[in-house]
Amino acid sequence: MLSPADLPNDIDALKALLLASERLLQQRDNQLAGLTEQLNTRAVEIEHLKLQIAKLRRMQFGRKSEKLDHQIEQLELQLEDLQADEGEAAREMPAADRAPRKKSARRPLPDHLPRDEKVYAPPTDACPACGGGLRPLGEDVAEQLEFVPASFRVIRHVRPKLACSCCDAIVQAPAPSRPIERGIAGPGLLAHVLVAKFADHLPLYRQSVIFAREGVELDRALLASWVGAASALLRPLVDAIRLHVLAASKLHADDTPIPVLAPGNGKTKTARLWTYVRDDRPSGDATPPAVWFAYTPDRKGIHPQTHLAKFEGVLQADAYAGFNALFDDGAIREAACWAHARRKFYDLHAARPTTVTTEALRRIAELYVIEAEIRGRPPNERRLIRQDRSRPLVDDLERWLRATLETLSRKSDTSAAILYALKLWPALLRYCDDGAVEIDNSAAERALRGVAIGRRNYLFAGADSGGERAAAIYTLIGTAKLNGVDPEAWLRHVLAHIADHPVNRVNDFLPWHCAAQIPSN
Repeated sequence: MLSPADLPNDIDALKALLLASERLLQQRDNQLAGLTEQLNTRAVEIEHLKLQIAKLRRMQFGRKSEKLDHQIEQLELQLEDLQADEGEAAREMPAADRAPRKKSARRPLPDHLPRDEKVYAPPTDACPACGGGLRPLGEDVAEQLEFVPASFRVIRHVRPKLACSCCDAIVQAPAPSRPIERGIAGPGLLAHVLVAKFADHLPLYRQSVIFAREGVELDRALLASWVGAASALLRPLVDAIRLHVLAASKLHADDTPIPVLAPGNGKTKTARLWTYVRDDRPSGDATPPAVWFAYTPDRKGIHPQTHLAKFEGVLQADAYAGFNALFDDGAIREAACWAHARRKFYDLHAARPTTVTTEALRRIAELYVIEAEIRGRPPNERRLIRQDRSRPLVDDLERWLRATLETLSRKSDTSAAILYALKLWPALLRYCDDGAVEIDNSAAERALRGVAIGRRNYLFAGADSGGERAAAIYTLIGTAKLNGVDPEAWLRHVLAHIADHPVNRVNDFLPWHCAAQIPSN
């Protein structure tokens, strides 16, 4: 620090010294500003990393994690053992010492189940007390639920030959068709194998083991050949469902990864299963719902553009950039998903709640309350209610998001969540102006849940052809479920008749057309 003795007496020298001091101070201010900016940036990055770590920990230890599933399974097993011990102790305890059990309301057994009646008549027709005759007084009936294991059965197709006594001509009924030519599998067995693999997520090798326990040796290669032959037979029906789906004026779309074994190197590649759902029941439309799955070896945008080349209407999907080209000419209008926008805030809130995330979730929840009230009403009524009640809430939410954004660092995760919503705002707003559009894309996400479960069990598909077969069978099973039809019973009916059916009348086998012909058991 300079002392008065160190200062020059010359005015010009003093001016030069002052200017030098000013430049030094300016340099320090610039350095300080730079360091402050670096500290702010690092603070944001640290906060981002903390949120990511918290999110990953929540995923690792959250409700759907394998670790918690294992803990739940252990607790359930412990509970089962305790209940079994209680039942065993009650059985061994003398009747006089048993504490009175609290009776809980027991649900009646379903009426649709077949009943086998066993009558237990008294051992004698005479009164054991006086020998007098007995007359009917009534009866006590108690029902017991029993399980009859599934079993194999051999169907013998016998065709007698008859010879004419006059001309020696031979008369014989034609052989009935089979789902697989010269195959031993009946339609019921084929339907069971398909549903077990693609709906119950049992790989073929596990099914082979289960069948072996029944004394029937069906190796995995044979089962795989049946799956391939059955999917080829059902392909016209899959095409009919695809045409029905794409004839809609509004679709839900989504995709999910599926590992596929790459040829040659033994490694897997990441392919995609795309789902397109037609379901207008929430807007009061009675048109049967349906879902079409498509397989592609990658996630390039050309695939959904090809799938929807002839579609016109509203497409409800996430913000995947591959869909953007579909909206260029206006034939397809974009409707965004409020569930995706909400999820951005929810992930932050679950990791570290803030006033911003709490308020954002509260405001979006108000929109869903209105949707729950108007679900199933006609489109015009839904549009009017949304314009009157939802639109003001959405407009106010937009103003709040923009004002909140000005108070946050643009590099923060909360800003990213806000910017995600604002970027899609016109598409998020579309549902308010169209009563046929849903608030979110949950229909497509529900369609993909079964794929996610199966993906864990299968590990990977063996080839692109396997992915295409999976898409075809998922289409059939998903469409049956959407229409409240038992997929196995429906496929059994279809496989029993489709081989002899005219291909130009394959629509007869759509679930909503043949549901009445499907046996109930």
